[in-house]
Amino acid sequence: MLKEMTVEHFVREVASSSPSPGGGSAAALSAAQAAALLSMYCNLSQNRQKLGDVVDSLQQAGEEARFLKKKLLEAIDEEMVVFNLTMKASRLPKNNLSEKESRNKALRDAALQAEEVPLQTARGALRILSMIAEVAVKGNPAAITDLGVANLQAFAGLKGACYNARANLGMIGDTDKLKELDRETEELVAQGRSFFEQNLSVIEEEISRYLN
Repeated sequence: MLKEMTVEHFVREVASSSPSPGGGSAAALSAAQAAALLSMYCNLSQNRQKLGDVVDSLQQAGEEARFLKKKLLEAIDEEMVVFNLTMKASRLPKNNLSEKESRNKALRDAALQAEEVPLQTARGALRILSMIAEVAVKGNPAAITDLGVANLQAFAGLKGACYNARANLGMIGDTDKLKELDRETEELVAQGRSFFEQNLSVIEEEISRYLN
């Protein structure tokens, strides 16, 4: 399983001539790292002398971040699974009408599965970005750079996942479904960019304040 590889092994596999693991798994890993850093920020921030709702909100955010991390790590392997399904379907025979119809159906089914995995990654990354916005001014200022990296990686994971989702649209052959899926990826990126830019402004201001 990819998620159980060492960092060096995973990077070496990505760098190889094999088409998988590729951008989809890397996007899921980026989002998973964002979730991990968000969890770290929340954990470190709870060690400060804070009371009431601030501690409660940080604890809740940390718990959700750890749940998202787990799901996003699973997506690293799911990306490779659905890619292999698509490749298997593309190799089916197409010598006659019956074989072509069976192959087309297998390709469509595989594409729909390949579509859903990066969409789930993108949705998870969007949630991380929104959570960063919720906790950015509540935590330990010494950990603000970790939250800044989480913001960068979450948006990279979201955007990368949407690239992969949209790349699979052409194999579906369903105009209505294509429009629906294309619309969702555009909305995810727009919402993600809004949170990302908002977070970036707050985080960089906090970094400047902390360093000065």
